[in-house]
Amino acid sequence: MKIKLINPNTTARMTDTMANCARAVAAVDTEIVAATSTMGPPSIESWYDESLALPGLLAEVAAGEREGVDGYVIACFGDPGLFAARELARGPVVGIAEAAMHAASVIAPSFSVVTTLARTAGMAWHLAERYGMKRFCRSVRATDIAVLDLDRPDGTARRLIVDECRRALEEDGADSIVLGCAGMADLGRAIEDAIGVPVIEGVSAAVKWAEVLAALGLATAKRGEYARPLAKRYDGPLADFSPRND
Repeated sequence: MKIKLINPNTTARMTDTMANCARAVAAVDTEIVAATSTMGPPSIESWYDESLALPGLLAEVAAGEREGVDGYVIACFGDPGLFAARELARGPVVGIAEAAMHAASVIAPSFSVVTTLARTAGMAWHLAERYGMKRFCRSVRATDIAVLDLDRPDGTARRLIVDECRRALEEDGADSIVLGCAGMADLGRAIEDAIGVPVIEGVSAAVKWAEVLAALGLATAKRGEYARPLAKRYDGPLADFSPRND
């Protein structure tokens, strides 16, 4: 089985971290193909960033279809382009926020999301509502750490995240924590050990979900909203993205 993990930002070191986490949980016969977008923002921290990340993300999905990929993971907590990617893909496409929130709702009565910048909190609430998870979500808490600062060698980012997770338990009454950024993928186990409740990071959860769906032979529906995009000519710099009937 071949699962393609797509980092929709252009920061390769983040892709490498996520790929290591994905391979640590993947089955022995699953190949994790990690891809970094070749166009767009270096981190996704706004609706504007997200919108301009989509062409690069969709180009990686299209390439995966040519390569015979069995399933995809969109490795950004905003789940950018999730539905558009499903229109292009034969196999399952899973977003990491989608996977993390659903996993948390199964193993705990409630969760709080701990994310990066405060300006992205509304994006997380939007996803919780879209996925029917709002009734499980006690809060979305921001650490005000920029995505590209998550791997600072002085450990400041980890300390701030742990402190915010503890506040979520004490002040929100949350029973579990969802880490609200793909750049936190390698912190999950250490944070769980520190605070003593389940901590769900979406990269690992999404990889296992994509694996299971593909192993069950479940493909993305190709009628209705997830049907292939209608063939038409696009203009300007997006001409190469024009949908075709082949």
